[in-house]
Amino acid sequence: MKKIIGMISLLILLSGCAGESKPAESNSPESKPVQQAVQPEGDRIVATTVAITEIMDALEIDLVGIPSSYKDLPERYKGVKEIGNPMSPDMELLLSLKPTEIMSVTTLEYDLKSLFEQRSITTSYLDFTSLDSMLSEIKAIGEKYNRTVQANAIVQSFDNKLAEIDKKVEGKPSPTVLILLGIPGSYLVATEHSYIGDLVKRSGGTNVISGEKVEFLASNTEYLQQANPDIILRAAHGMPDEVIQMFDEEFRTNNIWKHFNAVKNGRVYDLEETLFGTTGNLAAAEALDQLQQMLYPE
Repeated sequence: MKKIIGMISLLILLSGCAGESKPAESNSPESKPVQQAVQPEGDRIVATTVAITEIMDALEIDLVGIPSSYKDLPERYKGVKEIGNPMSPDMELLLSLKPTEIMSVTTLEYDLKSLFEQRSITTSYLDFTSLDSMLSEIKAIGEKYNRTVQANAIVQSFDNKLAEIDKKVEGKPSPTVLILLGIPGSYLVATEHSYIGDLVKRSGGTNVISGEKVEFLASNTEYLQQANPDIILRAAHGMPDEVIQMFDEEFRTNNIWKHFNAVKNGRVYDLEETLFGTTGNLAAAEALDQLQQMLYPE
């Protein structure tokens, strides 16, 4: 279990906690809500992940610290101090910023809690493990920082998207899906409790791994072949090109994969890292659209 937790943490670290996401539909320049209230000057907030940083931008909330990332961060935070990667931020720099709140995610709490507690740093761990939990966190942040108008607009846009999907899949048979989550050199199987697993469920798919309490499991190809999914989704993180090559090599050299219906029928899809992060993010609307095309091709 410790090995799996370590791999999950590495996945989050390599992917910057989320892909380079796009704003929800209602957050476009034309429909961006009027700021409800001026942010109090006493608030000194640090966002430690890309996903949180983008959400705070959508909520029009200023930050004093942002994560270091190879991905483009919102223009609003140009010139803001970078505090290092999400899994091992620069603690001395964090303290120098005199933050009133540091925001991380629950999937990194195991790695970070003791580090922050030793320095008496107040930290909020946001639950982005599912779409619903992410939207609840957005609403809570909006209420705390006087951004309920912005938060409600984001939530409403996702509610509209989910209602649209429910209408599309109503009455259709649910395809069975296997989700593989890879980093260079290894991969895990994502359950319905993972973020991508939740997106698959919200898109009308049925995860072949059910009844588990954890988000990820070690792979057992013989067991997976017995489940014989209709669709295989391959999520590559950290170094996507290298991981896709790893997947291609695995599927080419391990003969067991050729017996999967998904392989026989050409229904193996590689998920774009910028849309399918390891935690919830604002790219979820576009990710749901892509999943619809994979699960229910016309």
